[in-house]
Amino acid sequence: MERLRFFLNDRPVEETGLSPTTTLLRYLRDRAHLTGTKEGCAEGDCGACSVAVLEQDGQGVASLRAVNACLLLLPMVQGKRVYTVESLKESGRWHVVQEALARSLGSQCGYCTPGVAMSMLEACHRRDLDEPWKLDAQMCGNLCRCTGYRPIREAASQVAGLRPPDRFARALGETRPEPMDLAYAAGAQRFFTPGSLDALWDVLDAHPSARFVVGGTDLSLEVTKRYAEPPLLVSLEALSELRVLEPRGGGHRLGATARLTDVEDYARAVSPPLERMLRYFGSRQIKNRATVGGNLCTASPIGDMAPVLLALGAEVVLRSRAGERRLPLEDFFVGYRRTALGAGEVLAYVDIPEQPEAARALAYKVSKRREADISSVSAGFRVVVDGEGRVTEARLAYGGMAATPARARRTEAALVGQPWTEAVVEAALPRLAEDFQPLSDHRGSAWFRAQLAQNLLRGFFHETLETPRPRFAERHAATVQVR
Repeated sequence: MERLRFFLNDRPVEETGLSPTTTLLRYLRDRAHLTGTKEGCAEGDCGACSVAVLEQDGQGVASLRAVNACLLLLPMVQGKRVYTVESLKESGRWHVVQEALARSLGSQCGYCTPGVAMSMLEACHRRDLDEPWKLDAQMCGNLCRCTGYRPIREAASQVAGLRPPDRFARALGETRPEPMDLAYAAGAQRFFTPGSLDALWDVLDAHPSARFVVGGTDLSLEVTKRYAEPPLLVSLEALSELRVLEPRGGGHRLGATARLTDVEDYARAVSPPLERMLRYFGSRQIKNRATVGGNLCTASPIGDMAPVLLALGAEVVLRSRAGERRLPLEDFFVGYRRTALGAGEVLAYVDIPEQPEAARALAYKVSKRREADISSVSAGFRVVVDGEGRVTEARLAYGGMAATPARARRTEAALVGQPWTEAVVEAALPRLAEDFQPLSDHRGSAWFRAQLAQNLLRGFFHETLETPRPRFAERHAATVQVR
């Protein structure tokens, strides 16, 4: 049995005998007695448990990222450096983050403050906070019921991008990646982190019933909310070849284990629809852990990545010891929370083909809160219009409208061959009722979802009249950006 090994506030730690489904939050509070890290929601919504983890980003560069300790299982920090709020004060001196919060009166009851400080620490060491919305996105995963957020934002703006010569800067410059390979057991539970695909196939041959995990933003909720103790987990996090983000054949390849933070950065230059969906996918802490493959393999009907990828014509690449096979993404979802993955297979890549020059494409997400919320309805649209103004192709995909993310094929058929005009779009809208019969739940009634699906397509028509793939306005308020 291997030991769990990581660094906690620069101190090496080794552990055995702990359940592999122990969350980092519970370890910090109950075993390490570092009680500055707080539990608020235990589901990644409030940010009170935020800590910073030093690891490599998608480009292989060491980065300091805020994450939710309540969603990290302890084996997920194997070989990494974890920093809690207790690490900020160094040699008797307060960190600039702490000083800024105090100076701006950014704390009242103080319960959320440690998590706020650790999100600000990531902001402090980021190099890319060059637009105001990025600071909003950095801090949106930290809830505070006392301050009204203005003083917190003021404090964050004071330290954003400072990169002082502190212990974290030294660690970023000096730390070399530690191996994450792990074969860990405690009681009846086992956790594997294979370091190569060959090692993965060996694990799957020996344990065909294993469940996969990478970021843990979905699976960990079973632990924290349902008190589940999965007996056998296999992490794909150490497989660097599955984390690629690269141009490919005129299109783009997204590795299944690529973090959504990295995908968002990559998409900013190459895919406005994908970037737009990722802006409000979740908080910074969630996107620092969540992955492309994880969001697709949960096969949730309200997963936000699927509609935009369906609209863009994406294919999935599945790998096993026997080789690889490709499927159109629409064939990957075979039922409610069920996929086409076979025994011994993993989702390796998502390939987005080259987009037609004449394509109009956008993605939308509608939820009760703009930030850090689950969709009521999400959508991805792509329409290709020829030189005569007629629709030659339409791909209209929705989430939250059926048991799986799906295309509105009858509505698409009503558009193809027709002129791309408001009258034609309005005439096609009733076909959505033939494509979908949505359910009512706490996120929206069936009527609301049906009306929303129509309104998003209306908005898409108007929003892409002048710019085929528009980006968000700098300080936008509405989901649909029509001027």
